[in-house]
Amino acid sequence: MSTFEILFLLGRIIYGGYFIYSGINHLTKREGMASYASSKGVPAPNIAVFITGLLILLGGVGIVTGAYVVWAVIFLAAFLVPVSLIMHNFWKMSDPQMKAMERINFNKNMALLGAALMFLIISVPWPYSLF
Repeated sequence: MSTFEILFLLGRIIYGGYFIYSGINHLTKREGMASYASSKGVPAPNIAVFITGLLILLGGVGIVTGAYVVWAVIFLAAFLVPVSLIMHNFWKMSDPQMKAMERINFNKNMALLGAALMFLIISVPWPYSLF
């Protein structure tokens, strides 16, 4: 058990855990999130929140467990790209505070997307993968 393997596992748990937590929130607090999605013009917001919740939950589980890594990254990207463009479209905001908040969330999502894509370069199976 090398230090790098332990740090990589810890990073996977933190990164994937973020998406697992967010996915659970999407599924358990769907009504409030659907209301917000509706205010952003998302069609069928209740279904959209359910689907996006599943995407990030499965993506997070894949990263933490090291299972089906390519699919996990695809699920995360399928969430992060459209959500960033639709929900965090800071370029459409006129209120400076809202613009700043949406820009922060957009940039955060782009950083999360970049990190997800970097997982694709790491040979599988990962150290301490469950599958």
